[in-house]
Amino acid sequence: MGYAIDSLKQNADFSFLAVYAGAIFLIAVIQGIFRFYMRRTIIGVSRWIEFDLRNDFFAHLERFSANFFLNNKTGDLMSRATNDLNAVRMVLGPGIMYSITTVTMFIFALALMLSINVRLTIYAMLPFPLLAFFISRFGIMIYKRFEKIQEQFSNMSAYLQENLAGIRVVKAYVREDNEIEEFRKQNKRYFEKSKSLIRVRSFFLPVIELMGGLGILVVLWYGGYQVILGEISIGDFVALNAYLLLLLWPVIALGWVVSLFQRGSASMGRMNKIFDLEPDIKDDENVLKIENIEGEIEFRDLTFSYNNTNEPVLKNVKLKITKGMTLAVVGPTGSGKTTLVNLIPRIFDAPEDTIFIDGISIKKIPLKTLRENIGYVPQDTFLFSDTIKENVVFGVTDYSNDDIIKSAEISQVLKDIEDFPEKFETMLGERGINLSGGQKQRLSIARAIIKEPRILIIDDALSSVDTYTEEEILKRLKKFMAERTSIIVSHRISTVKDADWIIVLDNGMIVEQGTHKTLVDKDGMYANLYKKQLLVEELEQD
Repeated sequence: MGYAIDSLKQNADFSFLAVYAGAIFLIAVIQGIFRFYMRRTIIGVSRWIEFDLRNDFFAHLERFSANFFLNNKTGDLMSRATNDLNAVRMVLGPGIMYSITTVTMFIFALALMLSINVRLTIYAMLPFPLLAFFISRFGIMIYKRFEKIQEQFSNMSAYLQENLAGIRVVKAYVREDNEIEEFRKQNKRYFEKSKSLIRVRSFFLPVIELMGGLGILVVLWYGGYQVILGEISIGDFVALNAYLLLLLWPVIALGWVVSLFQRGSASMGRMNKIFDLEPDIKDDENVLKIENIEGEIEFRDLTFSYNNTNEPVLKNVKLKITKGMTLAVVGPTGSGKTTLVNLIPRIFDAPEDTIFIDGISIKKIPLKTLRENIGYVPQDTFLFSDTIKENVVFGVTDYSNDDIIKSAEISQVLKDIEDFPEKFETMLGERGINLSGGQKQRLSIARAIIKEPRILIIDDALSSVDTYTEEEILKRLKKFMAERTSIIVSHRISTVKDADWIIVLDNGMIVEQGTHKTLVDKDGMYANLYKKQLLVEELEQD
């Protein structure tokens, strides 16, 4: 542009102008090609990094024990895996791309400006140190405000997730209006925190534009004066203005980039708080190379409390379960039954050398081996939003249709499945909402059975099943459990009376143990529970 304007003073013909116009057009085309490939490369790479980072984050979450999820809200973790991750991706994509553009454009434009006129270039750059100060100050403010926004977004996400998960309770207690009002308050807090960031950014970007505008003002005033004096040509003056205008967009983009980096830094900090945590339950360094277990379980002076609280949930538990034995655990609510069975597959971690399988401390058995050899039906039945078939085969990779049918038959859920139009391909709603409580429990039992585990744990998973169906399930399970170590937790005496050995827990301690007959004859806690249940059955028959 400078050469073209200067050539006009020298009475240049159209051919000269055509050459300069062609050069400008060629540069624009080359610039467009390189910008296309730059965007495709850098933005593409940022998407791949986002893909890997999300996979890594999810894989890291999967390594944590149940204790971690008791102390961290699901909505908060979802917010980090989505909203925070997107902020990080914006840094890795547009943030890096515009940083490269800004730095490259600034270096080349400044060098060319200096080659035209050093003094005028220095005057034009005078506002930039002040710009650096503003960027530094505003960057800190953006970081702090965005961190608070993300925290509030996590709180709001957690509230929404929890409310939707418990929607039936909300409706049953007619609390819709209260929940709507509480969510409105959560949303209002998020709105106000977002406004605080908007106020900073709405002041930040105009300040940056003002600094760039001051540079242009200096060039127009001082550069114009030099043109009048004849110290620089009109072409050089136009070129300097053009270079300064080229710098104006990178300077404005710099403000946006700083905002991106601060927001991304705050979000990556939140994600790193999870990445930096080590799973509390994992394989020890001295873990043994064991691929299978036989199934003998022994508790040696087991005392356990959650989160190292002073009050233990289990106290001095001593018990040996031989291979192939069926053990029943009964006791009042809160006596520690579920805690006891949760410690076997290391859902929670027991103290060192208190639980042994086949004479080996469970902490020396690889977690994968331990859990692959245990079929666990938890008290809180959980089904995935998938087909019935996929829920049954969830824990296995090698199976046949006969295996699926056999496990469903043993758990007495096969007839229910065949009544569905799609049978095993029937899609379940969230948490299996389109099934009854008894159907969910029986499907969970089928999921444990198809693994053919060496140890089978059923934690009060027949509570929603009628007495007749319960008897049929137990009759079929007896054959299945013949060569396996089985532990059945229940409140019903009818469920446990045929077990090889029965223990009664109360206040975390084994207060009674023996066979059904010996415990009834003892006339203790077990016998009282048995008499009460017999009385209830008689009243129901009347």
